[in-house]
Amino acid sequence: MNEPVITFLGGSPTVEEIAAVVTALLARSGSQPAQPEPQQSSWAAYWRSVGAPIQPGPGKWQAAVRGW
Repeated sequence: MNEPVITFLGGSPTVEEIAAVVTALLARSGSQPAQPEPQQSSWAAYWRSVGAPIQPGPGKWQAAVRGW
């Protein structure tokens, strides 16, 4: 289980008071909440742009470009 990042030692703070403290701490630190890294699409994979090696022979260059 995760350890608490902030501990209130006295009193019983309301949800609004806790939110105000967290907001003030985030504003002071200048950090932003962590955002998940965007997933790269399989369509953008490196191997798709490279393609298969071109084989020598009549009409092979056109076939390589046209995807035959």
